[in-house]
Amino acid sequence: MAATRSWLPDRVRRGLGRATRPARRRLRTRGSAAWKTGPPDFVGVGAQRCGTTWWWRLLSDHPQIQPPWAKELHYFDAYFERPFSDADIKAYHELFPRPAGSMTGEWTPRYMYDFWTPELLCRAAPDARILTLLRDPVARYQSGVSHELDRFRRGVRRGPRRQHAGTMIANDALARSLYGRQLAALYGQFDPARVLVLQYERCVADPRAELRRTYEFLGLEDPDYVPQALTRRSSWSHPQVRPPDTVTEIALRLIAEDVLELKALVPELDLGLWPSCRDGNGR
Repeated sequence: MAATRSWLPDRVRRGLGRATRPARRRLRTRGSAAWKTGPPDFVGVGAQRCGTTWWWRLLSDHPQIQPPWAKELHYFDAYFERPFSDADIKAYHELFPRPAGSMTGEWTPRYMYDFWTPELLCRAAPDARILTLLRDPVARYQSGVSHELDRFRRGVRRGPRRQHAGTMIANDALARSLYGRQLAALYGQFDPARVLVLQYERCVADPRAELRRTYEFLGLEDPDYVPQALTRRSSWSHPQVRPPDTVTEIALRLIAEDVLELKALVPELDLGLWPSCRDGNGR
């Protein structure tokens, strides 16, 4: 493992070894069975600010899941500026040790968002099951803006750099909420039958049923397993930023167009769970 760390993103290297509690418990038994490495069995690819950390913890709690060293490996982030080789694929596989009979994977929410990543992920893990968790796109947009601006403003108090970063953050937050175009790109690489699209609101309303659905999709042997922290979601929040009404209306129009594409891709999606989309067209 040490040999694979130097080229990983800094925050991933810092996080290696800080596994979830279930992972730490099972890592103590490492070596007691035949361990192997290889492509991940599943990969979560989206979306930011949609409850992926909560759902990841529930997955990690299942006794058949052996989580890697961190939830988000961000492995493919840097490949917009350098080639992706067979050696890089092999190194990615080495990040997923697990004992016989176990499954493993990761969940990096930006994988669906970065346009180059679905193709590279398909090259590295063509048989992986793909998970994505979506939230009302307007709520996700507002949460994304608040999250990123709060993080940035802690380090930059004033000046043109702050204003420039704010415009970049606002554009990025909206783009991340345009799920249709992202999912279309993902379906261009992976068979839709291998992609599970979850809705955050449905997971909150009936976590046991949606978790069972997730376990079944992954092919776990005990889909009725119930983690102790089933309803324990993260309580951390950032100071909320409310964009001006004019900006929100523009965002709504763009989201409305995207939701039409999203609904065509995922007909079973319940737009009634998303207040911004309850008339079926995103308005």
